Amino acid sequence: MNGNRKILIGGNWKSNGTVKFTQTHCNFLNTIEFDKERCEVVVSPTFVHILQAKSILDQSNVRVAAQNVSATNEGAFTGEISSQQLVDLGVNWTIIGHSERRQYYHETDEVVGKKVNIANKSGLNVIACIGEKLEEREANKTLEVCFSQLSAISKNVTKWSNIVIAYEPVWAIGTGKSATPEQVQEVHSALRKWLHDNVGDNESNSVRIIYGGSVTESNCKVLITLNDIDGFLVGGASLKEGFKAIIESYKFKNN
Repeated sequence: MNGNRKILIGGNWKSNGTVKFTQTHCNFLNTIEFDKERCEVVVSPTFVHILQAKSILDQSNVRVAAQNVSATNEGAFTGEISSQQLVDLGVNWTIIGHSERRQYYHETDEVVGKKVNIANKSGLNVIACIGEKLEEREANKTLEVCFSQLSAISKNVTKWSNIVIAYEPVWAIGTGKSATPEQVQEVHSALRKWLHDNVGDNESNSVRIIYGGSVTESNCKVLITLNDIDGFLVGGASLKEGFKAIIESYKFKNN
């Protein structure tokens, strides 16, 4: 079962939002009550809205994450934002390796690994994303792909307590087609076993593995009850008021 792993609900705004939306939505998020001993909530606005979101959400238990981080440290890297700069801002979380970064911006497993390593060493908490494409699932390569991506991440981790694994099947992201509870549990269980076999028993029991892929207020209550699901990374639904129901789904998790 879940043991002592705290549920994590992440909201990835992607490249959405305006100053007005950030103000309105963060004020809404401030009204959501949840047990911070059982649940952790982190939302990821765009870089240009991070400080605005943080200034509003600092009044609540909701934390702010970056959606990405540089594979380099500070220096002559025009357009990049380093993990040290995020820490300096008081931002303690970042997403790394989202499928959209891999697909549209050609981030390889090696690049994702470098980012994880730098972010980890800087003290950032990392939501590291993995997941297979539709053709890979249809070719029965789901676990092969996920293990390969997880291995590249694992080799670069210096502190596992700051790492969250997000399983996001690419074919279910933004498509409205969520993986079935059975499919999700099968992969999450396999990932936990991989951690046990390749990292250690302590990490296998303590590292949170969350699910992302068309999570909605309709399916979250069933998905959260699965043994090896420790929360969600939510895309489009995190921009709507239904995100409240997804956050509150932690109540359906057995202690």
